[in-house]
Amino acid sequence: MNIELSQIIGYLLPAFVWVFGIGITARLAFKKQAVSVTLAWLLIIFMIPVFGIIAYLILGEIKLGRRRGESFKKLAPLYTEWFSSFDQCSNLTLSNEKLRFKPLFALSRYRVGIPCVLNNELHILNSAESIIQTMIQDIEQAQKTIYMTFYIWSDGGLVNDLTSALIRAAKRGVRIQILLDSVGSKRFLGGRNYRYLLDNGIRIEEALHANLFRMFFRRVDLRQHRKIMVIDDNISYTGSMNMVDPRYFKQHAEIGQWVDIMVRIEGPVSLILQGVHSWDWQMETNEDVALLPQCPLLQHKPDDSHGVQILPSDPGFPQDLMTQSLLLAISSARHSITITSPYFVPSSTIAESLATASIRGVDVKLILPQKNDSFLVEWASRTFFDELLEAGVKIYRFENGLLHTKSILIDSRLALVGTVNMDARSFMLNFEVTMIVDDLRFGQEVEALQASYLAQSSLMDAHVWYRRPIYKRFFERLFFLFSPLL
Repeated sequence: MNIELSQIIGYLLPAFVWVFGIGITARLAFKKQAVSVTLAWLLIIFMIPVFGIIAYLILGEIKLGRRRGESFKKLAPLYTEWFSSFDQCSNLTLSNEKLRFKPLFALSRYRVGIPCVLNNELHILNSAESIIQTMIQDIEQAQKTIYMTFYIWSDGGLVNDLTSALIRAAKRGVRIQILLDSVGSKRFLGGRNYRYLLDNGIRIEEALHANLFRMFFRRVDLRQHRKIMVIDDNISYTGSMNMVDPRYFKQHAEIGQWVDIMVRIEGPVSLILQGVHSWDWQMETNEDVALLPQCPLLQHKPDDSHGVQILPSDPGFPQDLMTQSLLLAISSARHSITITSPYFVPSSTIAESLATASIRGVDVKLILPQKNDSFLVEWASRTFFDELLEAGVKIYRFENGLLHTKSILIDSRLALVGTVNMDARSFMLNFEVTMIVDDLRFGQEVEALQASYLAQSSLMDAHVWYRRPIYKRFFERLFFLFSPLL
């Protein structure tokens, strides 16, 4: 009986591999996506057939799942109309003739329907202590609502102080709802403080619940990676920091403390961020959300206000949205480009665009962490260094912890700050949010922040890099083959 079973398996397994291998190859041939992604999948499927086929069936297609897909289609017209209704207000940034980077704002407006909104005050907070303490001060003043979306929520240190402030707010009647990623916040969602918050009237929802039994029906690695906090419709925060105290977070990784920023926003663009949160909340809960009017908040126009474009991205939006936005920003640079990113595995198109910018005389700087918490990303990112260094791009390695800030500054004026890493996962899979600001004053604030990172970094020596051992080159190329899938 065992012999007969083994014979059956011996016939069926090759047939399984052949049928699914041919089917997936045909699917990849007709699928519109980056050639590098197609080649990476073909390599995996033909080098490790059984593993490759199973991996593609689970991870190869960007599927929200039937329920979320239907919910997105239902909600998209509602939110698009609501975002577009800001056009009825008289002072949108796109009408400002002094705006230098109009094409980028026009692209964002056209692709997602969200206009750029004036009358906002912005301030960068660049330490965990200043971020959380300022959040606590605003929570203590909250009167109506607090909405939060985070990838990671981890107890300990200052986060416990913020939790206490939220409970005090809930007890005085403030409506609080928190959306947390299923994987990133797994430990918190199963912990004591999670239940304590629920017992005190705070709503917490698990986003993109990870369920292995449904892995063939939707991507199990889609992640809610946004970081948003909105208080009383007018004060908001977004940036790169999860709800963690870095003194207590991932200390075992031996990479130092995570270095992050959040931008505190006071003004009507907070409503846009609230709309992004509400859209995600409705997709998870199917609850109706009353969207607020906007124009009454836009009547006053101080001379020093900032125009802010909010650019959300996720698998429901066009897949090439972030790539197009970054390429347009890079190509618009005349003098300088400075990028900070913890995970630098860009598409070949973006890497070539950075190299081309340097060749045409733009001062291009990359600030990347010296030590990374992702072994695969660290090796894959090195593959791009040869091309970039040869083109004159300056690569700095940050030595004082894991630089987790995601920022791009063009010509000391155009700033892109948010949650997006320079990798395929952020471009295609994660639920992300980016704020775009075309403003010299805010640009100077971002420039000062990046200068502080440069002071803690060492410049890579191209000649030393070119003399690295052959075995390192081998591993770089090996992991680069999988870079479109990281």
